Amino acid sequence: MEQEAWQILIVEDDQRLAELTREYLESNGLKVAIESDGAKAAARILKEQPDLVVLDLMLPGEDGLSICRKVRGQYGGPILMLTARTDDMDEVLGLEMGADDYVCKPVRPRVLLARIRALLRRREGHAEVGVESQRRLQFGQLVIDSAMREAWLREQSIELTSAEFDLLWLLAANAGRILSREEIFTALRGIEYDGQDRSIDVRISRIRPKIGDDPMHPRLIKTVRSKGYLFVAEAAEGLS
Repeated sequence: MEQEAWQILIVEDDQRLAELTREYLESNGLKVAIESDGAKAAARILKEQPDLVVLDLMLPGEDGLSICRKVRGQYGGPILMLTARTDDMDEVLGLEMGADDYVCKPVRPRVLLARIRALLRRREGHAEVGVESQRRLQFGQLVIDSAMREAWLREQSIELTSAEFDLLWLLAANAGRILSREEIFTALRGIEYDGQDRSIDVRISRIRPKIGDDPMHPRLIKTVRSKGYLFVAEAAEGLS
């Protein structure tokens, strides 16, 4: 029943592909709209505020990276980026611009639906590893609220993408425990880690300065060589 309310906006210039995708997603209970013009996409995303955007990288008018960068500060929903290119740099750039997930074309409809549902589920309840569910965590002057999906440092709101918030919450909720990339990937994406995806590392590097951690010599979110990442609660007491 809840899925019927999800509104998806597909930004894709291949009209046939967009229509086939819409037909499949709507047959699975989602509401889908299509925008084929990149130049109009940003304004439409901000006006309609869909629950999720499927955004093609290569578009006429304005490319997906530019659109993502333009809307990210005013659009809080997940952005799933699609591209026919397989360059790792495209993936990293997409994530740095604020995309929440990244899928290479051609993508099977079932896989796309699974990725969309995983992103939407994160807006409802968030995966945690080994801890009981909590609504708010506080470490010194850093506050993270899962119900509001917001975080504050010294009472100042921190600008986080949906994916960055989920990763920060997961690490903070498991403070003191090393989480492997495999654990993080499975918890947040619902699929097994392939050993190649760099999204976790990119997001960690973006989160650190936002929460007052030193990117060059991190003390709050530490990289544990060959093991994963560790959120050090005690280090938050010294955040300046």
